[in-house]
Amino acid sequence: MSSFSSDNLARNLHETNSRLSFWLESLVPTEAQSAAARPVTPPLIGALLSELMRAGQWLRGLPQDKDPELERELNDYRKNVERVRDLLPAIHGTLLRERARLEQRRARVESAAEWARRSRETL
Repeated sequence: MSSFSSDNLARNLHETNSRLSFWLESLVPTEAQSAAARPVTPPLIGALLSELMRAGQWLRGLPQDKDPELERELNDYRKNVERVRDLLPAIHGTLLRERARLEQRRARVESAAEWARRSRETL
């Protein structure tokens, strides 16, 4: 990917930081939200991963001379990545529970389908 000017990179990182902050805030319930935080879903994880990968491409072309705005955005991005890292165990646990729930539902559907098949055979 082509390298960006310091201004463009700062602007792109600012937008990335805004999206990451929004998603991360929605994942971590505050006292006012209690348990009403947004559930961790595969599309949300995909969006987070996509955003991190896009920023990684931009950072490969990081200019040597960084202006103060770019330094601020890089610092904010670093904090967001650290928050993602800190949330990974909770995200992993949530996704494992969701997988178990889906597998349980699949087993029930398969059982019902088998019951229906056998019922038709006896008629």
